[in-house]
Amino acid sequence: MKDTDKKTSDIREIGDTRSLGRELAVQFIFQTDISGEKPTKESLELFWEQLESSSCFPNNNKFQKSAKFAEKIIFGTNQNRAKIDETIANYSQNWRIDRMGGVERNIIRVAVYEMLFENSVPPIVSINEALNLAKKFCDKDSSPFINGILNGVMNSLKRPARVALNK
Repeated sequence: MKDTDKKTSDIREIGDTRSLGRELAVQFIFQTDISGEKPTKESLELFWEQLESSSCFPNNNKFQKSAKFAEKIIFGTNQNRAKIDETIANYSQNWRIDRMGGVERNIIRVAVYEMLFENSVPPIVSINEALNLAKKFCDKDSSPFINGILNGVMNSLKRPARVALNK
């Protein structure tokens, strides 16, 4: 196999730009959560540079849309983290947020951010996307745990579960 063939085969296919945006947001939020850093524009620029140098994603229009959506989630989650964590704590019976696995905790944070602050995303979509991320990055026992918390949050909302309020 030629180097150019390998490089092309290592590039990940981008399907849905919003799904990829959520995935990238979870990765960045996890990184800053574990390191104890607050997300900054500089740390985000470094994150994008690392992704670009990894050659895993093509730097094309789809990726740029995904990155833009990821940034909205990243800064929205950071700005509203106290409310998000309070909401998670209210629905995670016998689990303090700091005891949750880091990946699970940050998948939940992204989904709760969307349910509370992104009216353009139906809550059921946020849950489904979170469960897809859990299947990809967590063990099999994580999905029911994440689903239980997110269903509790969704059921407390005063908005339809399957409808975006604005687009």
